[in-house]
Amino acid sequence: MNDVPSVALARDNGEIVLTVVVPVKNEADNIFPLVAEIRAALAGGPAYEILYVDDGSTDATRARLDELVGSDLRVLAHAKSCGQSAALRTGVQNAKGGVIATLDGDGQNDPADLPRLVSTFLNPASVPNLGMIAGQRVKRRDSAIKRWSSRIANRVRASMLGDDTPDTGCGLKVFSRDAFLLLPYFDHIHRFLPALMRREGFVVGLEPVNHRPRIHGRSKYGVNNRLWVGIVDLFGVYWLQRRMRRPTLIGDIPRED
Repeated sequence: MNDVPSVALARDNGEIVLTVVVPVKNEADNIFPLVAEIRAALAGGPAYEILYVDDGSTDATRARLDELVGSDLRVLAHAKSCGQSAALRTGVQNAKGGVIATLDGDGQNDPADLPRLVSTFLNPASVPNLGMIAGQRVKRRDSAIKRWSSRIANRVRASMLGDDTPDTGCGLKVFSRDAFLLLPYFDHIHRFLPALMRREGFVVGLEPVNHRPRIHGRSKYGVNNRLWVGIVDLFGVYWLQRRMRRPTLIGDIPRED
């Protein structure tokens, strides 16, 4: 995808085009630096909003977010933790923009990649029926066991689902709000978005992105709380793929308004 125009060309008369959805839980020390980076990355681009969804944090996450609330940043909160997928869905459902960008709240995704991914997605000369641009982490800055388990999981998933996405777990993605809302929702859906987008007939583009070490806080995921539920979910998505029947229309019936 070369010769992508600047994201600044996508302005829409000041109306919000892009919503950056950031699900968080207990990431208090990452709030201020990440918001500053997102704002810097999107300055001069299309009208945007940042929408944080606090998934039942028990630290100072909510208090620090409330300090930053303004014309470009909104905060929604779950009364109790419901998981990353639920927080993502809450954000998309309440987004003002028709284009959604997501990134993890731990600071490991680099907001500097956002303009390039958004530009690619908004490029009218891009791939027809493009539903999503999925970031692919070039150099993982995680522990060896996390990289190892992720590599195995990605290979198993790709062989079963045929989603042609070597790194579906990257939190940095850009997609159509309408396309996301067509997807069947279930817990942990965020791990299978490329496969589900393709199930609905959308094209998924891949873009290399930076990955950074975690500076503050601790990861919420380990081998045990990802492996077993991941296996169950994998077979569930496999079943959904096999049950999909997409009709071919041969005529157009005028609507009565």
